[in-house]
Amino acid sequence: MAETGNTGKGVTAGKLASTVQKRLSRAQEKVLQKLGKADETRDAVFEEMVANFNKQMGEGTKLQRDMKAYMVAVKTLHEASRRLQDCLADMYEPEWFGKEEMNAVVEEMIEKEMDNNMEDTDTLWLDFHQNITDNSMLSIDSYLAQFPEVKARIAKRDRKMVDFDSARHHFSSLQKGKKKDEAKIAKAEEELGRSQKIFEELNVELQDQLPVLWDSRVGVYVNTFQNLANHQEKFHKEMSKLSQNLNDIMTKLDEQRQIKKDGAAAKAGDKSEDANHSQAASSPPRGSESNSSDYKLPPGFIYKVKAVHEYAATDGDELELTVGDIVLVLAFDNPDEQDDGWLLGVQESAWIRNKDIASKGVFPENFTQKL
Repeated sequence: MAETGNTGKGVTAGKLASTVQKRLSRAQEKVLQKLGKADETRDAVFEEMVANFNKQMGEGTKLQRDMKAYMVAVKTLHEASRRLQDCLADMYEPEWFGKEEMNAVVEEMIEKEMDNNMEDTDTLWLDFHQNITDNSMLSIDSYLAQFPEVKARIAKRDRKMVDFDSARHHFSSLQKGKKKDEAKIAKAEEELGRSQKIFEELNVELQDQLPVLWDSRVGVYVNTFQNLANHQEKFHKEMSKLSQNLNDIMTKLDEQRQIKKDGAAAKAGDKSEDANHSQAASSPPRGSESNSSDYKLPPGFIYKVKAVHEYAATDGDELELTVGDIVLVLAFDNPDEQDDGWLLGVQESAWIRNKDIASKGVFPENFTQKL
């Protein structure tokens, strides 16, 4: 057993000594080549391949880094979107519109649509992130996984080339020596042949492999960005639908608010009208003058519209609008003065109060709804 152990130690020590000797020989050979005292095996075509390889590896690494940053940004934006949706869900309260006045079915429908919209939005973000990971990120990772091995083989090829040059120079120096030792020359020739074979095998393999790897980059780039573009297009298309759904939900909420506001105004109007009727009933007739003049429409009247959006006048000839205002639309004295999308009118309340159209003004048609 002890003998076997000694043999193992001897083999290890011998291998270590051989490795050290190779490193020393390579270092010596490189020094001689740099000093110009020994020629160096050069291959311009292979050097160009290596330059392309290094360029390709650098570009691929940058693509991988930037794609990872993009994935982090997608995840961050997803989280921000989710928090914003949660904020909206927390803020929405049916009490805003009044439980008694608001239709319970409509209220339930709005809440359900909000929940579905939030769930669909979250799913869409998760699918988008997963699709990019599966179809683009993993493809880049797989592509770059080849480079460390190829890089190691290039480095090994360079070392074997130095060994080959060293063996070649050693063999040449023995042949040119004054005292020729045939045994040493034969051993040097054998070492030269072995070094040359190892170097040329690696060299040929890399000359076959590097051009194929270089050409593969185009397919990887096409696959990566094509998949990314397709998934982005699908994501934004679906997200646009969900955004429209959210917009529709907000419109419904606004409509409910407006219904409550109009209902309150109508109740106030009914009370006022009842009071006027009571007052008129208790008062004596006023002769031929009656309330029929109150309903006389202004000259040039066309139809009525109701303001559905607020509009702040920005010029002296414009009409200020508040949601719910009733406007009497009038004909332009000169039709050529009318701009597309704009109407001329007077507030109904102003007309009833003053019987004067001096307060008339223009306003955007799409801020109103025809009655």
